[in-house]
Amino acid sequence: MFVGGDFRNANYKIIMLKNKTLKLVEKGSHGSKINSVYDIFIMVLILLNIVAIILETIPEIYDSYKNTLHIFEIVSVIIFSIEYLLRIYVSDITHPSSSRFKSALKFIFSIYGIIDLLAILPFYLPVVFKIDLRFIRILRFARFIRILKINRYNKSLSLICTVIKEKKSELTITGFVTFLILLIASFIMYFVEKDAQPDAFPNILAAFWWAVATLTTVGYGDIYPITGIGKVISGIIAILGIGLVALHTGIVSAGFIEKIGKDKKEKKTCPHCGEEID
Repeated sequence: MFVGGDFRNANYKIIMLKNKTLKLVEKGSHGSKINSVYDIFIMVLILLNIVAIILETIPEIYDSYKNTLHIFEIVSVIIFSIEYLLRIYVSDITHPSSSRFKSALKFIFSIYGIIDLLAILPFYLPVVFKIDLRFIRILRFARFIRILKINRYNKSLSLICTVIKEKKSELTITGFVTFLILLIASFIMYFVEKDAQPDAFPNILAAFWWAVATLTTVGYGDIYPITGIGKVISGIIAILGIGLVALHTGIVSAGFIEKIGKDKKEKKTCPHCGEEID
C-alpha cells in the first residue's frame, strides 16, 4: 500500500515537474514572472548571438576579442542545448503521440525542432567529425539561423507567420501568376534583344534576371533593352510589377489587419459568458 502510494506520489511529482518545464520553455502568458524573464532572456541571447556573428566579420574586433567571443559561443550553445533537451522532455505534451519516442521524433522533425537543432549543430559537427576548414567557416556563419528561434518568443513575428499560413492559398496563386509573367517576359525579351545585345541577353536565364529586376521595380540598370519594342515591353512589365507587388502586399496586409481585429474582439469577449466586455 505504501509502495503504491509512493509510486503515485512520485508520478504526480514528475507530471508537475514536466508541466512546470513546459510553462517555462513554451512562450505564453502563464501568470508567472519567471516565464516572462525566461522569454526575454532567450530573446536577448539570440540577438546577442547575431551581434557576435556580425562582430566576427570585423577583423580588428575579432582579433582583439576572439577568446571572449568563443567563450560566449560555448555558453550560448550550452544554454540552447539544454533548452533543446527540455523541449524533447516535454514533447509528449506539445506533440502527443502513441509513445514518448514518437512524440520526441514529431518535435525533432517539426519546423521549430529543426530550427532548434540547426541553431546548435554548427558547433557540434566540427567537434565530432573532421571537417574541411572552409566548410567549418560556412558552418560558423550558418549560426545566424538562431535568429529564427526568436519567432517563438515574439508575438509580432508569430502573427505574421500565422497570417502567411492562413493566406497561403491566395499567396500561392499570386506567386504562380508572378512567376508565369516573369517567364513569359524573359522569353519575349530574349528573342527581341538577343541580336541587338548578345552580351546582355546571351540566354533566357540572363533575360529572367532582367525580368526580376524590372518586375520588382528595382531596376539595377546592369541589363536594359535598347530596341524600341524592347523598351515598350520593359515599360509594360514595370507597370505590371507595381500591381503584382501591391497584390502580395495587400493580401498580407488585409490578413494582418483581420487577425489583429479578431484578437482584439476575443480579448473584449468574456471567456465564460461570451458577452462583450467594455
